[in-house]
Parts: sequence; C-alpha cells; structure tokens
Amino acid sequence: MQEDTHPTYRDAIASDAKTLPPMARRVFIDTFAHLFEPTAFAAFCDTAYGESGSMVKDLGDNRILWRIAEAAGHPVGYAKLRPWATPGPDAAPGALELQQIYVTAEWHGKGVARELMDWGISAARQLDATELYLTVFDHNERAKAFYGKCGFSEVGRCTFTLGGKVYDDRIWLKPL
Repeated sequence: MQEDTHPTYRDAIASDAKTLPPMARRVFIDTFAHLFEPTAFAAFCDTAYGESGSMVKDLGDNRILWRIAEAAGHPVGYAKLRPWATPGPDAAPGALELQQIYVTAEWHGKGVARELMDWGISAARQLDATELYLTVFDHNERAKAFYGKCGFSEVGRCTFTLGGKVYDDRIWLKPL
C-alpha cells in the first residue's frame, strides 16, 4: 500500500461479508491478543469474525448501518452504528450505539477514525437520535483518549466474557 493513498468511504454492500471480517479480525488481534489466553482468544475471534460469525450476521441486518474506509480496493477501517442494546444506563428512546470503529494500524493517525466517527455522529443525528453510546474495553487507552476528544464521556460500566472470564468495558455517551 502506498503511504500517500487517500482512503475512500462508502456504505457496506453484501460482498463486504467476505472482506470486512478478516480485516476486523486482524485489528482485533493486533490490539488485544497480548491480553488474553491464546486458545480462548482464537475461539472468540472465530465466533465474531468467522465465516458464519456475528459480524457476517450483522452485515445482513438492515437495522445496522456500516461505513467502510478503503484504500487500494481493500478495507482499512469501518464503523458500525446500531440501536443501543447494551445493559447499562437508562438510554433515551431511539438512542444509538457506535458499536465499533476499527482502523488498521498502518492507518492510525491519518484521520480515518475521525472520518468514521464524524459519519457515526452525523448518521445518528439524521436518525433523530438524541444520544450516541459506545463501549470500550477498560484497557484500550488509545480509544478512550480518542473518544474523549470526540465529546464522549464515561457514564457506566458493563462486562463481556472471553474464555470463561469476565472483563470490564466502559460505557461512554455523547449527547446529540
């Protein structure tokens, strides 16, 4: 990939079910693999990013909106916007969740995450949401710093399970 290539942005299409999960798996592994037991982590990745995993199912759900960043015809990032469903703070009716913003390491610091965040906020406003939530792993300091710069603040906690162990996520909110 050329360093001076500028990404393009588009909504998801059906064929993204083949190319987006491998990219998401790579980002997830690069970011978190060092924190978890390898066998349990690999099983989680298969459940989330495998051929019949939750990501593929979500790509077929018309309630979920996706924005994809591409460079040289390959995905380098994406954002996922869905109805808020995480247990936690009492959300306003119609609240949405920016469930994921993933960007490959080689595109960090180049404005891709900001572009995807701006899309998520704009799309939420167009859908008349008054609140936009996200969750972030407690140990993901880079993401928490970015979300703070984007006007989100921590409002609660939730958990996720990986390999039979329970871990903390933080719930963040941006009023719209």
